[in-house]
Amino acid sequence: MNFDFSEEQQMLKDSVARFVQDEYDFETRRQHADSADGFSRENWKTFADLGWLSIPFSEAHGGFDGGAAGTMVVMEELGKGLVVEPFVATVLMFGGLLSKSGNAALQDAHIGQIIEGNLQGAFGYLERQSRFEMADVKTSATAQGDGFVINGEKTLVANGAVADKIIVSARTAGEQSDEQGISLFLIDANAEGVERTSVRLMDGQLVANIKLTNVSVAADQLVGELGQGFGLMKAVTNEVMVALCGEALGIMQKLNATTVEYAKTREQFGVKIGSFQALQHRMVDMFMACEQAKSLLYRAVCSMDDGAQDAVEVEKNILALKVMVGRSGKLIGGEAIQMHGGMGITDELDVGHYAKRLMMINTTFGDADYQQQKFAALSNA
Repeated sequence: MNFDFSEEQQMLKDSVARFVQDEYDFETRRQHADSADGFSRENWKTFADLGWLSIPFSEAHGGFDGGAAGTMVVMEELGKGLVVEPFVATVLMFGGLLSKSGNAALQDAHIGQIIEGNLQGAFGYLERQSRFEMADVKTSATAQGDGFVINGEKTLVANGAVADKIIVSARTAGEQSDEQGISLFLIDANAEGVERTSVRLMDGQLVANIKLTNVSVAADQLVGELGQGFGLMKAVTNEVMVALCGEALGIMQKLNATTVEYAKTREQFGVKIGSFQALQHRMVDMFMACEQAKSLLYRAVCSMDDGAQDAVEVEKNILALKVMVGRSGKLIGGEAIQMHGGMGITDELDVGHYAKRLMMINTTFGDADYQQQKFAALSNA
C-alpha cells in the first residue's frame, strides 16, 4: 500500500512545519498559552489566511475537503510545536458538528466564519458525573413555546472560555445514561443565563466550566435531529480522536529527536551518555513505540478515507489507535523525562510540557484502558 502523501498534502505539511519552525519557538508558545485568551488571535488569523482552517470542510462550504489525511498532516506538525491555538475545539469539534448536522441554515451562517477565522466555537459535552461516558447527560432541554430552555452544567469545555458560540448536549427524553434522547443545541456564549468559569489544565490549555440557567434557545438552533444527538457526537469525536492521535505522533517524534540529541551532548563519567548501551536500548524502545503508533494512525486514516470500509472495522481501528497512542505516549514521555534527568520535569525545559500534553490527549474521550474495554466489547459483539 502506498503511504506517500499527495503533492497537496505534502505542501500543506511543509507549510505548517515552516510556521512552527520560524514562528513558534517554545518561549513564544508559553507566552501565548499564558495570555488571557490562552492563544494568539494574530496566529489564528494567519491560520485562516493560509487556508488551514478550511482543511476538513467540504468544497460546498468553501472548504478544502482534505479528509482525515489532510487533518492528520496538519495536526502532526502542530503537535511538534505544542501549538495552543484551538484548531481542534473550533474547527474539528464545533465545525465538525455543524458540517454533519444537516442544518443548512446553521452551516451557511457559521462555517464560512470559521474558515475566515472570525468565529470561535466550543463543544460542551462533559459533565461532572459522566467521566468518559458522553451519553451520561443530566443537562436538560425542556420544550417551551417555539424553543427550549436549557438547565445544567458542562465541565472542562475546550476553548469554552473565549468561544463566541457553544454547542451543548442536553437531554430532551430518556433516562440519564440513555444514548437516545440527547439533543445538541447551538447557543450564544454571552446569552443570558450562561456563566463561564475559566480553568487552566496541566498542559497549559485554557478551558471553562459552563453553568446554564434557564438559557432560552430557538428551535432552529437545533444541531442535528431532536433526540438523535449521540450518533452525531460519536461520529465527530471519532474523527477528532484520530486527529488528536496525529498531534500525539508529532509530539512523540519531537520527544524522540530531542532525547537522541541530548544523549549525544550530555556527558557523564567523562563520556557522552548516548554511548551507554542501556540508554541506546531504551531509545530504540521509544522509536519502536512511535513507529507502532504511526502505523496504526495510518491504518485508521486510510480506513476513514475509504468509503467502502465497514463501519465497525473503522471504529475498531480508531479504538486500537487510541489505545496504542496512550501506551506509547506514556512510555515515550516517561523515558524522555528520565533521560533528561532532573531538568526533564522542570517548567524551563520543553520536555515536561510535551509529556503533559500526551497525558491530556490520552484522557480526552477516554484513556487507553477505557478504549481497550470498548474495543473488546466491539470485537465480542
